[in-house]
Amino acid sequence: MTLTQTPATSTADINQRAVSLCAAGQFADALPLVAPLLEDSTLPIDQRADALKIAGACSFALCRWADAENHWRQCVYLKPDYAEVYASLGSLFRSLGRLSAAKSTYRQLLSLRPLDANAHLQLGNVLYGLGRHVEAEAAYRQSVTIRPDHAEAHYNHGIVLRELHRPQEAEVAYRHALRGLPGHAELHNNLGTVLMELGRLAEADAAYREALTLKPQYPEALNNFGSVLKATQRPAEAELAFQLAIKIRPDYAEAHLNLGALLIDLDRVSEAEAAYREALVHRADYAQAHYNLGVALFRQERFAQAEQAYRDAIRCQPDLAHAHNNLGCVLRVLERFPEALDAFRQALAVSPQLAEPHSNIANALTQLGRFAEAESAYRQALALKPDYGEARFSLGVLLLGLGRFDEGWPLYESRYEQPHFIHRKSKEMLGCPQWLGEPLAGKSVLLWQEDGLGDMLQFSRYIPLLKALGAARIEFACMPPLHRLIAMVDGVDAVRDHNGALTRAATFDCWTSLLSVPLHLHTTVDTIPRPARLSADPALVERWRPALDALPPGRKVGLVWKGNAKHHNDANRSLPSLAALAPLWDVPGLNFVSLQKGQGEDEARNPPLAQPLLDLGGRVSDFADSAAIVAQLDLVICVDTSIAHLAASLGKPCWVMLPERDVDWRWMHQRDDSPWYPHTLRLFRRGPGEDWANSVERVQQACLEQFGGAL
Repeated sequence: MTLTQTPATSTADINQRAVSLCAAGQFADALPLVAPLLEDSTLPIDQRADALKIAGACSFALCRWADAENHWRQCVYLKPDYAEVYASLGSLFRSLGRLSAAKSTYRQLLSLRPLDANAHLQLGNVLYGLGRHVEAEAAYRQSVTIRPDHAEAHYNHGIVLRELHRPQEAEVAYRHALRGLPGHAELHNNLGTVLMELGRLAEADAAYREALTLKPQYPEALNNFGSVLKATQRPAEAELAFQLAIKIRPDYAEAHLNLGALLIDLDRVSEAEAAYREALVHRADYAQAHYNLGVALFRQERFAQAEQAYRDAIRCQPDLAHAHNNLGCVLRVLERFPEALDAFRQALAVSPQLAEPHSNIANALTQLGRFAEAESAYRQALALKPDYGEARFSLGVLLLGLGRFDEGWPLYESRYEQPHFIHRKSKEMLGCPQWLGEPLAGKSVLLWQEDGLGDMLQFSRYIPLLKALGAARIEFACMPPLHRLIAMVDGVDAVRDHNGALTRAATFDCWTSLLSVPLHLHTTVDTIPRPARLSADPALVERWRPALDALPPGRKVGLVWKGNAKHHNDANRSLPSLAALAPLWDVPGLNFVSLQKGQGEDEARNPPLAQPLLDLGGRVSDFADSAAIVAQLDLVICVDTSIAHLAASLGKPCWVMLPERDVDWRWMHQRDDSPWYPHTLRLFRRGPGEDWANSVERVQQACLEQFGGAL
C-alpha cells in the first residue's frame, strides 16, 4: 500500500487557517485542524514545528496544561532555536507555579535572544517569585537598558528596588514607568509608599490622592493614604481613610492594624484593642497585630493577657525582637524577673544592636538589687544609642541612689528629654531661659514645680542658697497645698499657682526646677545642705492643739500608710490598709493620729474598734495645717510620701517604711538613715521576699525600744 503525503503548501495553509481561528479565539476549532500534522514525520521540520506550536497554544487556551507542555516540548526538540516557543513554555510554567522550570526556560530563550527586553522582564518576574530579589533586579535593569521605554519593566524594577531597601532608585524606576503608565493607579500608590519611606510626606500625599482619583474604590491606597495623614498630624482624616478601606474590604487586616495604631495615639485604647482583634479575625497569624494587641493590653494593665499576646506574636514571628522585649517588660511588672531577663536576652539574640533590651535588663537587675550589673547594662544601651534618654535618666537615678552624685546629677537632667515626662513640657511652656548655672546676681528667678509635693519640701533647702548667689527675686510656682508653708521659707519672695506664674514667665530672667539646683551647685553626699527651716504657724498650732490635747496621756504618733494613688510606684510603696499597722497598737503608752490624705481617709474615719485613731488628716487643708499638727507630735511613722519630708524638715523624728523594690533614689541603697535628714529620719526597708508585716514588726520593736511602757 502506498502512503500519500500532505503537500507542503497544503500544510502551510492548514497552519495559517489554524492561526486565524486562534486569533478569533476559536481554539477548539483550530486544534483538530493541526492535529493530523503533529505526528507526520514526513513533513518539513519547520512546518511540523509550527503545527506543534499552534497545538500547544490551543491546548493552553483550553486549559489542557499537560498537552500544551507536551506539544511545545516536542516543538523545541524539533527546532531548538524556536525562541517564541520558549517564551510560551516559560509563561506556562510560571502560570502553573513551576518557577524553577520557568527560570530555566527563560534563560534558554535569552541565550537565543540576549537583547529581548521582554524575556529579561519575564525572567525577572520568575526570579522575584523565587525570592531571588538581587537577581530579579539585575534582570529588570537589563530589560530597561535594552528598552528604556519599557514601562512594565520599570514598574517591576521599582517594586524589587524598594524591597531591596533602595528607595531612591525605586522612585526613579517608578517615575520612568509613569511615562508609559500615567493612568496606572497601583503605580501611583507604590510611588507614594516609596516617598513615605523617603520622608517626603507632601509628595506621598499627592501620589496617593492621584491613585484614588484614578481608582476611588482602592483599599490599599486608602490605607496608605491614612498612614500619611497620620504622619502629618491629621488624625480625623486618617481615621476616615482607614475606615473607608475597611468598608471596601472588611477583611483588610493591615487597615484594621493601622486603625488600631492611630487609636492608640489618640489614647482610645479600648477601641484600638478592638481594631487589633478584628485584624486577627482575618489573619490569625498576623504577628504585628498580636504585638500591637499586647501594647494595648499593657496600657490597660491587663498584664496576663498582654503576656499571651506577645507570646502569640513570637509564635507567629520568632525573630520579632520587640515582641521579646515587650514580653520581658510584662514579666518584669509581674515580678517574674528571671523570665523577664530571659526574654530581654532573647530580644538581643535576635537583634544584638537593639539598645532597649539592655536598658530593660538594667531595670530588672536594679529591682533585684544587682546594681553593678545594672550599671553595666545601662552603659551598653547608651553605647549602642547615645541619645537614649530613658537609659540616661535611669542610669542617673541608679547612680544617685548609689551616692555617686557627680555622675548622677547630669544624667538626671535627661528627664527633660523624655517625651512622656511633664518636664519636657516645662521647657516648651515657659517663656524665659532655663537656668544652667550662670551667675544669678541681680536676676529674677522663677522656681517651677514639676515634681511631687515631697520633692518640693525636700529640695526647698536650696532656695536660701539661690538667694545667697545674688538672686534679686525668687518666686515659686507650686501647687496650692504648698503655698502657705513655702511662703515662710527663707528666700521666697512670692508664691504663685502655675497658671498665674505662666502668664508672667516671660518677665523672669530664668526659671529652674529645684531638682536641677544640686547639679549646678555641685552637691555631693558630703555637701548636702541642711533641710529648709520649715516652721509651723503658731496660730495654726493653737487651732489644732485642743484636738491633740484631748488624747489620753502618752506619746503622740502620726501615721500615714498610703501615698498618692496616682504615683507611678504607689502599688509598691503604700500599705494595703490601716489594718497592716495593727501590731503598733500593742505598744503601751502610744496615741495614734492619722495624717492620711486622699486614699485611706475612709479607713481613718472608721478605724477598727481595736485601733483607736484620731483622724486629723481628712480635716487639714494644706501642708501648713499638717505642719501645725506634726509640730505637736512625738514621732511620725509613714510610708514614702510627702509627710516624711515635712516631718523631717520640721526636725521631728520620722520613721519611713520602704518597699522591697523600686525604692526611690533619694533613700539610697542599703542604709537605714538618710544624708538628706541625718538627725531626724530612720528607714525601715523590706528585705527580699518579705511582706509589710515584717517591716511593721520591726517598727513595733523600735517603738518598744524607744518608748518602752512609759507614759
